[in-house]
Amino acid sequence: MPIPSRHRLAGSAAAVLALILTGAGCAAPAGDADTTGIHLSTATPAARGDIDGFTWALYAEPPVLDYLYAFDYPQNTVLANVCESLMRWTPQLTVEPGLAEKASNPDPTTWVYDLRPNVRFHSGATLTADDAVASLNRHLDPELGSYWVEDFKNVASVEKTGPLQVTVHLKTPDALFPQAMANSAGTVANAATMRAQGRRFGTADGGLDCTGPFTLGKWEQGASLRLDRFDGYRGKRAKAGHVDFVFLPDSAARTNALLTGEVDGSFAVPPESLSRFRAADNGTVHQGQSLTTVNLAVSDLGGTLSDVRVRRALMLALDREGFAKGAMRGAATPTNSLVVKDIWRGMPEEPVARELAALPPVKRDLTEAKRLVDEAGARGKKVTVASSPLGPDVALLATAVQDAGRRIGLDMEIRTVAPDAFTALFSDPEARKGLDLFPFTYYLSLSDPLAMYSNFRTGQFENYAGYSSPEYDALVDRATAEYDPARRGVLTARLARMAADAALCLPVAEYPGPMFLNKRITGAPTGISYMYAPWAAEVGAP
Repeated sequence: MPIPSRHRLAGSAAAVLALILTGAGCAAPAGDADTTGIHLSTATPAARGDIDGFTWALYAEPPVLDYLYAFDYPQNTVLANVCESLMRWTPQLTVEPGLAEKASNPDPTTWVYDLRPNVRFHSGATLTADDAVASLNRHLDPELGSYWVEDFKNVASVEKTGPLQVTVHLKTPDALFPQAMANSAGTVANAATMRAQGRRFGTADGGLDCTGPFTLGKWEQGASLRLDRFDGYRGKRAKAGHVDFVFLPDSAARTNALLTGEVDGSFAVPPESLSRFRAADNGTVHQGQSLTTVNLAVSDLGGTLSDVRVRRALMLALDREGFAKGAMRGAATPTNSLVVKDIWRGMPEEPVARELAALPPVKRDLTEAKRLVDEAGARGKKVTVASSPLGPDVALLATAVQDAGRRIGLDMEIRTVAPDAFTALFSDPEARKGLDLFPFTYYLSLSDPLAMYSNFRTGQFENYAGYSSPEYDALVDRATAEYDPARRGVLTARLARMAADAALCLPVAEYPGPMFLNKRITGAPTGISYMYAPWAAEVGAP
């Protein structure tokens, strides 16, 4: 789904990330909706044997593989197999030890990571605390402009406290920080190599020096890159001798490559091709646990949308069920929440359920929506929605909200912008001027709902509408400082209700992106855990 997703760039960074689910043309521009039921799994059956290699399709070429800027599907799909973090995700999206065999929290503002001994980098060097300190401190260097700087906002210092021990001192307690050590924010690379390569680190010319089960091999820019098995890996030996990632931005070409067997698999395959994938005799479609939602961002709390009643009216008027069944071919589920429902598992059922039950209903209610518009005196007022030729689904969602607004008396205008200008909406307030709404897809890099709802705190980079509420900010701070997941969950559920009451963002659908796997291989995860775990090492012969 080519709806650019979340961006968390350093304020000084000039680069812009477009988090695009499946590349150009992934929604259904025409034809009947495929409403096959969604059955979620954790992984494909475990591989029983080794293979020489396999080929995997990416919808775009990674611009760079430096972990500082690995903030998109293509980069992380590759990098998760080459570099490792202090912690890592399990297929169930929980956090487990990675390069750190132990993480301890002796007091609320201190995290201590004890590294595994005798871990080798691809260059042959041995992992030490110096490497971990250098790797984490790169996020704190404003000259480098890490895309993960938000995860380090409460970090006071990172220091070596033993040959294999790193201690992180926080300014204030931060329950999200230890979770971030499982994603690219916690990646560790060889300090000497990073110093020697400088800006070339992570590029096709500079390469990488990490500890994962694969090394970065030949990178043919514009075409493909290869990963080669690292026989010195600390853990289980990869079952495949190599992995070839091919860059196929055209969704039709990607679909054909999968169906002909030219490519063995791909995550987040184009929804408009699902009926063909499901009928294929050379592979199977899978869907797994995801942290991805499709939404409409409110980008201006002035103008027509300054009245919360108008924002609520648009939520009620939007045909979310139609979008999920039509544009997403039944691969999505309509939702009234900005986070997937599964993310609340394990949290106190009664208080959380009570808050979530107060969220606006999914079902369309044009009568109530019209009443709110009339009550606000907004009938005939203009609302401008961004669209883009990034792919049909951007236009389909923009058209859906245009239809919703017109049905309740609003003057809805669609403004089509070029792909580059559309991605700028996520990083440049000037680019958002004159727009009231824009489509976006958001995946969480932490399996904690607070990671979403903290975005509406005053001054947050992803607070696109510029919302500010002292009450909301105070609750975010309380939740962030709460290490107990049950108590934090209750506080976050309150934030979810407050954000919904203020209609700061219009949720549309949960999207557990479908993957296709050729029957000649197995072992790949079916959910989004592939972003932060060495998934390709498990792929082998059935």
